[in-house]
Amino acid sequence: MPRASHPVPDVIAPGLDVLFVGINPGFVSARAGHHFANPANAFWRLMHESGFTQRRFLPSEARELLATRIGMTNVVSRETAGVKDITREDFARGRRVLARKVARFGPKAVVFVGITAYRAFRGDAASIACGEQPERIGDARVFVVPNPSGRNAHYRYEDMLAWFRDARSRTRRPSLSAIAADGRRK
Repeated sequence: MPRASHPVPDVIAPGLDVLFVGINPGFVSARAGHHFANPANAFWRLMHESGFTQRRFLPSEARELLATRIGMTNVVSRETAGVKDITREDFARGRRVLARKVARFGPKAVVFVGITAYRAFRGDAASIACGEQPERIGDARVFVVPNPSGRNAHYRYEDMLAWFRDARSRTRRPSLSAIAADGRRK
């Protein structure tokens, strides 16, 4: 019997500084109805420790990110046990839908959470590394950070944190608390 689909709603609005894009929801996130809801996923910890957020959010608080000009979506909206269960048709549809979302909402930067997510969006098997990419999606700069899923053994936590910090430093204005602590405006 096929699983019932539990879509995870986008957290998106016009004028975002950053739109984070995952590949697709896993079963835990789909059941919870929230992005990166699996406790084995370090996404929310990385968001806080990298400086994207001033506190560690719970997955259920994701809509509050809009006040900080951060949004979230996925390349593919359908939940699966893993990326191997996503079809070519899912990816093709997801590319079109994501391109329309970026055109409609106009984020300044799109940060793909995982090389696989960006490769799925591009639709090719080209070699991709983390960091800022030479391509743009519309006017948005494109970045790739490691996928913080508990299944991703390719990166140590410290390495993931370094990539999240790099993306944060290139996509966000200094926070008011950082300016006050630094004593100067940038």
